[in-house]
Amino acid sequence: MTGPVFSALQARALELGPFGYEPGQDSSGPWKHWQLKRDDEGIAWLLLNKADSSVNVISAEVLEELSQVLNELEADLPKALVLRSGKTGSFCVGADIKEFRHLHSETEVKDKLSHAHAVVNRLVDLRCPTVAVIHGAALGGGLELALCCDYRIAVKGATFGTPEVLLGLHPGLGGTGRLVDLISPVQAMTMMLTGKNTRDKKAKALGLVDALVQERHVANAVRAVADGKLSRRKNHWTAKLFRIDPVRRYVGKKMRSQAASKAPPEHYPAPNALIELWERHGRSGKDLLRHEVSSFARLLTSETSRNLVRVFFLREQLKGLSSVSDDIPPVKQVHVIGAGAMGGDIAGWCAIQGLRVTLFDTQPEMIAKAIGKTADLCRKKRFSSADTREVLDRLIPDFTHQGIGQADLVLEAVPEKLEIKHKVFAEVEPQLKEGAILASNTSSIPLEQLQEGLKQPERLVGVHFFNPVAQMQLVEVVKHSALNDHTYDRARQFVGQISRLPCPVSSAPGFLVNRALTPYLIEAIMMLDEGVKAESIDRVALDFGMPMGPIELADQVGLDICLGVADMLRERLDNDLPEAPQWFRDKVEQGKLGKKTGEGLYLWDKGKPKKQGQAPRAPEETLDRLILPMLNACMACLSEKVVEDEELLDGAMIFGTGFAPFRGGPMKYAHERGFGDIHQRLQQLAQLHGERFNPDAGWS
Repeated sequence: MTGPVFSALQARALELGPFGYEPGQDSSGPWKHWQLKRDDEGIAWLLLNKADSSVNVISAEVLEELSQVLNELEADLPKALVLRSGKTGSFCVGADIKEFRHLHSETEVKDKLSHAHAVVNRLVDLRCPTVAVIHGAALGGGLELALCCDYRIAVKGATFGTPEVLLGLHPGLGGTGRLVDLISPVQAMTMMLTGKNTRDKKAKALGLVDALVQERHVANAVRAVADGKLSRRKNHWTAKLFRIDPVRRYVGKKMRSQAASKAPPEHYPAPNALIELWERHGRSGKDLLRHEVSSFARLLTSETSRNLVRVFFLREQLKGLSSVSDDIPPVKQVHVIGAGAMGGDIAGWCAIQGLRVTLFDTQPEMIAKAIGKTADLCRKKRFSSADTREVLDRLIPDFTHQGIGQADLVLEAVPEKLEIKHKVFAEVEPQLKEGAILASNTSSIPLEQLQEGLKQPERLVGVHFFNPVAQMQLVEVVKHSALNDHTYDRARQFVGQISRLPCPVSSAPGFLVNRALTPYLIEAIMMLDEGVKAESIDRVALDFGMPMGPIELADQVGLDICLGVADMLRERLDNDLPEAPQWFRDKVEQGKLGKKTGEGLYLWDKGKPKKQGQAPRAPEETLDRLILPMLNACMACLSEKVVEDEELLDGAMIFGTGFAPFRGGPMKYAHERGFGDIHQRLQQLAQLHGERFNPDAGWS
């Protein structure tokens, strides 16, 4: 790495590290978000460093400044232009989504986006070679900005993606046209329809990047561009084939069918809109660019996108709750007690996230099963054999509780019986090291009861995961009166460490999620008792937008867990929950507990429920009988301060139960439907089916 290409800027870059920018340093030059320097060879180096932000995002101000930068470059063309990030972690993670909330009409969106297109088109048209050097993540608008350059050089480890579909959108800064011209149109559409990221080597194979190098070789790659020694990639050969209308329509029909199976178009219109845009205007990338703006504007102002943008910020709010004081040390070692369905999965997930985990169970075969499931999960995540081995090396069988004394956090995941948990705590507490957290994965027992007999109840906290652990992002962090702030803060930080979202809840029967979910599940079982088919009930919930129906969900959770929580809530809340039918109790006593035993409300085969193909239509009132008891329990949780506010509640229900994201959460749905309508409908259902439907006072 020598030679004249290293001007003062590049020499300074070597001092500062691989990305040429020292985090926190003041921006030089006339712009807040951009730095422009020229080296001795006439190459211009343009760094994007969004002010007051830990990552680069593309805002209106960033684009306005880019326009000013381009004025200077057009007036005095460099030999080549290099676009880089001034952030050490990533290139650019997309648009500034906060600005979406201030756009209220299609016309307003079109005006803003047309101006943005005009700015980046000037980068495309710049009469010198342009190259984007990408490290870390280039997502959404960040990738679209890179696509405006003639060349893309990726630093190893870079990732690329178009996640707009997760916000109910498709790319809007030219990505629809440029991506289908650059790489195989089918691969481009797949990227945009799924929102999945593409890693460095695959991106190179697809033709998304022209070169993949180590950071130390970036300068040589840039010099090759400037000297004309790196040939510019031509558009993918299949792009010409898909300019033929019948070919696009044929493939588009298949794409539409596949997309609908994952995201029903009546709930999630973005995939259909993208496919239609491509079918109608995919004769060339330029045609797509012209019509992309109008399509994006329609989607951004749709109710679905508004709600999904809301969900994005709900997630950010929950994620932010894991950020605590720098004085609190991170959890490095965890000891899990109980290698059953939950404990084994929690232990495996913690090991995957880089923590050292000791796993105790009285039955060695349960630990072996948990290790096997963790290995399977690593394979599903496409870990290399070396990475899988590292994970399994961190997951340590512990048959004698040797790990307790070394653990920063000890978590019990034993059966949901108070006497069993008290026995575990009595054995564990004397062995805890100073400052260690004693955590319970209890799903329903108030911590005031769990802490009885503890010498230091202030170190006990609820850390309640949801099944399946590897998929459900939410973890309830349960507070109680004796809990100290240090334990509470460290528990929230731990949840963030393992890439999960903490939701603080008060110690109340069922906490939040189970309190709200149980009436929904029990009502489905009551309808089964009335003779309504399981498949019919599940279909109503799926049509509403739930990820699975309540009958299948009960089998996933475990019928024993459902029954135990329902009995507990009925006893401790006196809230008119109905007694479970005797046949349901019989199933539990017979060990027919759902997916984990192969039979419950459905028969299960290879992890899938066996369902009838054509089930009769459920009664018209089915949806309200399912959803309104859940909403009623949510309102009760707000009234009783189990959860702080509606936003936390909505986030918890979306990320803890999968509540239809496009509806924005149960309370957002309740506001749109109207509190008065819900109150009245609950009263009607109470007259028809019993006092369990009595409306909470909060509705009025």
